[in-house]
Amino acid sequence: MTGDADLSAVAELIADRARSKILLALASGRELSAGVLAEEAGISRSTASAHLRKLTEGRLIAARTDGRNRHFRIAGPEVAGVLERLMELAPPEPITSLRGSTRAAQLRRARTCYDHLAGRLGVGIMQGMLQRGYLIGGNGVFDPDDAVDDHPAAHGHDLDYRVTDDGEAFLRTVGVQIPDSRRPLVRYCIDWTETRHHLAGRLGRGIRDRFLEAGWVQRGATHRALKVTAAGETVLERDFGLVLQS
Repeated sequence: MTGDADLSAVAELIADRARSKILLALASGRELSAGVLAEEAGISRSTASAHLRKLTEGRLIAARTDGRNRHFRIAGPEVAGVLERLMELAPPEPITSLRGSTRAAQLRRARTCYDHLAGRLGVGIMQGMLQRGYLIGGNGVFDPDDAVDDHPAAHGHDLDYRVTDDGEAFLRTVGVQIPDSRRPLVRYCIDWTETRHHLAGRLGRGIRDRFLEAGWVQRGATHRALKVTAAGETVLERDFGLVLQS
């Protein structure tokens, strides 16, 4: 027999400042080495190893061994969803430098949310697909007065978005390949900076992969931030009706 869930065990793992920075770095959905994560957290390699062991044992992250090297990733979309929700609840760190201000602006403009696109980029792509009839089932707007199970910075549940026949044709035209997985084709999150919907699920993953593969976006100043290239701006305006403001 088991008792209630021990929330404190997970909370203690996340509460440590260095471990929280490691989790934020991994929230991009990428695999990162222990050395890179140590640099992100501002700690030594030996200290990072101890933190990584605790996070792995706590099943918040997973490790993959490649020869003598180990790479780490978020354990799954459920963990990423919890982190996004905590980002909404957590107070922002004070910005005390131009670099910090630049990074914050980049995250709001374009970033990854686990394995899909978020920020104004992700929200704008979903809006463009809805306006063109490639997606149906909602309007992409989060209304707290009408929400039942939806909450900011979390996976959405209230709406059932679906790809139309025109949408399937459009995805083939722009080269989006939907990965094989047991995950739903279309899911959505309530974006934590824009408080609107962005695409998740296999469709969100396929769109993110295509944007990276085609060079329409590039990794930015942080592991979550993305930089939209000139080619990407052309595609966004032409195919999604989206002009991203700086």
